[in-house]
Amino acid sequence: MTADRLPTLLEEIRSCRLCEEFLPLGPNPVVRAAESARLLIIGQAPGTRVHATGIPWNDPSGDRLRSWLRVDRETFYDQSRIAIVPMGFCYPGRGKGGDLPPRPECAATWHRRLLALLPNLQLTLLVGQYAQRHYLPHWYGSITENVRHYRDALPAGYFPLPHPSPRNTLWLRQRPWFEQEVVPELRKQVKKILKD
Repeated sequence: MTADRLPTLLEEIRSCRLCEEFLPLGPNPVVRAAESARLLIIGQAPGTRVHATGIPWNDPSGDRLRSWLRVDRETFYDQSRIAIVPMGFCYPGRGKGGDLPPRPECAATWHRRLLALLPNLQLTLLVGQYAQRHYLPHWYGSITENVRHYRDALPAGYFPLPHPSPRNTLWLRQRPWFEQEVVPELRKQVKKILKD
């Protein structure tokens, strides 16, 4: 029964027009999921390139994220194994310092219903502050501290990550412990979950 309901819900999401008036490029909800998915990636919202192609993480941020996970594009886009559900499904527009925050309507309207239809999830990657503020049982006050305390989130099935945007290169450079300590554990967890 779950398998029958998920495609219907995904179709509903892809037809969503809830916040159309606020979207400068119009609605184009980007989401990927299958009942069998074991890993969930919750990021922010699509950028312009993702909006244009309809392919999530189809940009330099996605290249860096796949590198952190040590998975190739084929594995990454295999929705039978990896679900991709951003906090906002559509491109929210541009602000002074980059893209605007994800529209709040998406998570409030769709996340609980969608996640209820993904019974095989073993780990959820919370990429960036919006996903972490929404889902982490405890907020440590900054992305840095959330990521530093990633082990505290593992029992709840979460793994907090910084956003892999090229804009965060300085953040990464100033925190070598992320690549040295966190990324190897992330790869270990992902490999264990995705093994056939």
